[in-house]
Amino acid sequence: MMPIAPSRRRAAAASLAGVAALVLAGCGSGNDSGGAADGSVSLGFVNGSNTHFHTCLLRAVEQEAEAQDAKVYSANSKQDAGTELSNIEDMIARNVDALIVQTVNVDALEGDITKAKNAGIPIYLTSVATSDMADVLGAAVVDLKKVGAMDAEWISKDAAGKDVRVGIVAGAPGAASDLLVGGFEDALPKTAKVVANQPGMFNPAKAQAVAENMIQSHPDLDYAFVANEEMAFSVRKAFDAAGAKDVKIVSVNGTEEGVAALKDGRLSATVANSAATIGRTAVKSTVSLLDQQQGDDKQGVDKISDIPLVLVTKENLSEAPQYCPK
Repeated sequence: MMPIAPSRRRAAAASLAGVAALVLAGCGSGNDSGGAADGSVSLGFVNGSNTHFHTCLLRAVEQEAEAQDAKVYSANSKQDAGTELSNIEDMIARNVDALIVQTVNVDALEGDITKAKNAGIPIYLTSVATSDMADVLGAAVVDLKKVGAMDAEWISKDAAGKDVRVGIVAGAPGAASDLLVGGFEDALPKTAKVVANQPGMFNPAKAQAVAENMIQSHPDLDYAFVANEEMAFSVRKAFDAAGAKDVKIVSVNGTEEGVAALKDGRLSATVANSAATIGRTAVKSTVSLLDQQQGDDKQGVDKISDIPLVLVTKENLSEAPQYCPK
């Protein structure tokens, strides 16, 4: 694969990182199934998986890149940290102006950031930030611990001081799931006892099997926290099939189908963190921060952008933000 010549913006960023600037003639077009748009700045988007969230995130990144006159190359790490690092290396070989990374595991970010820094390519993070942001261009951050806590607070209010039993269907170990579950458990009232906690791996079929075993072992379950709505729908099926229709499920995302499930009672609450907002923010901020580095953006842009969160229930369905770009 022949590297693509970097754009003028990339050269400015590279010189700021201590890398000798190259004589440039605009970014190359590069025929690639993962490319979208063909603009004056090139972005490498490394996505973490194939869930509905990740699909919507990619769509938002591509649409906003087109609006910003940027070219996007995309790759999917499929929940594997080794694949993520390989994808980072491929994007570096393309000489993209900046990387946008939805990591599969926060522990993998250290290697990603080091690779990007050594290549003189700025890296922007989505959903999470690192404890040390010195070598990171910026981040569109979802406070995942707060997301989990908001669901726990809904359970606390709904349980109204009664002793209750709670099950957790987590995602894949690492990154988002650990933060979500940690925030959820920390915010539960003392009257709520977690009786089961198993990973559903962000896979609906796996989550359904986990839920079937959970309800069989704990038929007196009162609530379940499920780490995304795709799994939550399968968990609902498992509970209903076992005659446990009274178990209340809280989840995460705020998808169109999730909002519909709140309306018909399949879910009781969900925390909306719009994939569309995350993707658009990531691209807008990356382009602006690159401009800011070379002195083109006089207005300035925050390095860290906090993504708004909304607890959505049947009572406030209209407050749910658009989740996925059209």
